Amino acid sequence: MKRFAAAFLSVLFLAVPALAGATVAHAEEGARLRVELTALNPRVITGSTTTLTVAGTVTNTGDRKVTRPQVRLQVGERQTTERGIGEVLSGAVIKDSPLTDFTSVADVLEPGQSAPLNISVTLTGPRAALFSRPGVYPLLVNVNGTPEFGGPARLGAVSMLMPVLTGPGKQATRPSGAPSMTLLWPLTSSVPHVYAAPLGGRTVLADDRLADEIGPDGRLNALVTAAHTAVQGDANLARSMCFALDPDLLATVDAMSRGYQVHTDGGNIDGKGAGTAQTWLATLRSLVANRCVVALPFSDADLNTVSQIRPGDSALVTKAATGAATIQDLTGVTPQSGVLWPDGTPNESVLAALSQAGIRTVVTDAGKLAPAATGGGVTVQGSAVRAQPTDSLIASAMSGVPTVPDSVTVPATTEAAVASQNGLGALAFRAGLGLPAGQQRPDHLLVAPPRRWDAPAAELTAYLLQVGNYLDAGLVTATSLPTLLSAEPAGSGPVGDGGQDPAAAADPALVSMLANLDDKTTGLATAMQLDPTKRVKPDDVVAPVRLAELRGASTAWRGLPADAATANARADLSAISEQVSVSQPKQTIALASGNSPLPVYVSNDLPVGINARFVLTNNTGLRSDDAKAWFFPAGGGKNYFLPVEALRAGRFSVDVSLRTSTDTPLGSSARFELTSTEYGAITIIATVAAGAALLLLASRRIYRRVKDAKAGRDLVD
Repeated sequence: MKRFAAAFLSVLFLAVPALAGATVAHAEEGARLRVELTALNPRVITGSTTTLTVAGTVTNTGDRKVTRPQVRLQVGERQTTERGIGEVLSGAVIKDSPLTDFTSVADVLEPGQSAPLNISVTLTGPRAALFSRPGVYPLLVNVNGTPEFGGPARLGAVSMLMPVLTGPGKQATRPSGAPSMTLLWPLTSSVPHVYAAPLGGRTVLADDRLADEIGPDGRLNALVTAAHTAVQGDANLARSMCFALDPDLLATVDAMSRGYQVHTDGGNIDGKGAGTAQTWLATLRSLVANRCVVALPFSDADLNTVSQIRPGDSALVTKAATGAATIQDLTGVTPQSGVLWPDGTPNESVLAALSQAGIRTVVTDAGKLAPAATGGGVTVQGSAVRAQPTDSLIASAMSGVPTVPDSVTVPATTEAAVASQNGLGALAFRAGLGLPAGQQRPDHLLVAPPRRWDAPAAELTAYLLQVGNYLDAGLVTATSLPTLLSAEPAGSGPVGDGGQDPAAAADPALVSMLANLDDKTTGLATAMQLDPTKRVKPDDVVAPVRLAELRGASTAWRGLPADAATANARADLSAISEQVSVSQPKQTIALASGNSPLPVYVSNDLPVGINARFVLTNNTGLRSDDAKAWFFPAGGGKNYFLPVEALRAGRFSVDVSLRTSTDTPLGSSARFELTSTEYGAITIIATVAAGAALLLLASRRIYRRVKDAKAGRDLVD
């Protein structure tokens, strides 16, 4: 038995790695083709639809060639539950039927090679029957092929939702009991781009990507121009839209329009986007003129993270939440009073701070509200703030969903261009399209696309056009945000029952770094004094750092290194502290005596006076009083004579720097080269005293030895 057990274990030991290796190889074999769609027509099937067309490209992303890649369309069953829609959006495998036969894409796709994908199908007869009833159907673009050293398999797929208002060839009927709809349109940058924005100085950006974002082919320009075109031609759609603006984005673009610089390793250079910024701002002003506008937090800051930077103090949260004045100054439009759209679920301390700052309504994800409170606006329990929910299902659909895998061997990838189509499908479903009798639909839909929606310009245009068609068809009715918020809240309820999203949780490392920077900034401001001639407040001097802290807490940095998020705050803090500096002496300083003062030239280019102390390091040859506070007036420099004492004669060096009473460093240290031929009085006195003490101790020891020796002779006698 022992021999049998040993043999069995040996076989098992060898077999398990072999099986695992086969599984891994099989899993890798599936990662072969990426399907990217460039056209889908129509976006919604109606009674007049006769043809369905899909176009795009298929790319071999693997390391082996794929022979006979072929594609077909497949249609799933009409979805009648929110869970079913959610499964389609999550990339789950669904039961479907072929809508077309397989069509060849290419004979062979070598690694990295792409081929066009074109399918056009006439929706008549049995094919039309697959879309016979109004509703929302899963539509799958399925690509099969044979990878080298493998067998035929599904190697790529993209799934999307296809709304059907009326079956092909059937008479359209106008829906009854349609819910009202309001559409938010967010405008915020991909990440905060400011590197430094010192008081009274030119704005310096970390890079010039924002110029590209607001440029002709940029994401932010696409959002503005698509909306501008849509609202000009559709009054219903225009009434339903409200534009969510980031005050930091507007302030940054405004600064760019007046000339700015870009930070590089070799120094700052002039930015390229001043003219582009002027054009984009003008287009934005035209778009939002006399329309609904709502504020985002400054730089779309995560307010829960902001509240942890300085616990117990709501000043930073208030600063993040009160950017409406900036929006009004730069667009000429007054945002909705007391309304804010923060990302995530505000915690209790944030809600209290928002209430004190005059925020009466926060727009939030319905998934973060208690289930009983998801029907409309509710007053948050324990707070005076109203929570107005957005639709979670539509938001997730528009965020970009995974492609559908055939099995675990085909990895899910994101198809950004499909997001707008899925948004249309989810909106149609939530509006009640195809819902079984008896299923309740919401009275109102507040639709919120992703805050940094990155759909192509053509997708944005197609999306807005089709939402306008929904309004014309009576699937939904247009309601403005002010009208929605004028209704009394449906009740009260807690916020946060949906659970904390791990991806949205505050990064402890980021909070720690921002808190440390905030402490240094507070110490710097405390050391400052108002100069009666310049009339600049200390808080105004450090205000750029406070704003940089909010940029560091932006939701755009989630998942990115904390060092990148805090670069702006560190640069602005450094720019302030470096304006108070110790000048490097040009020659060696000779101390005429052991107690000669050390002349130190200090420049203060700040518009405020500042209290600080001198700090000597690397000073083995010198002693000074580091605790003494000195006052350095604003706007100038002069010599200060620092009392020091030479501890030794000869040539030596010492580093001199400045720090506030809270140990915030100012400027950089300067190296002083010194020579001394005499010791200081204190040093001499201490040396003499030490010598006298040594002499006294030695005399006492000699006396005791003589006394002991004499006593020994007397005893012998």
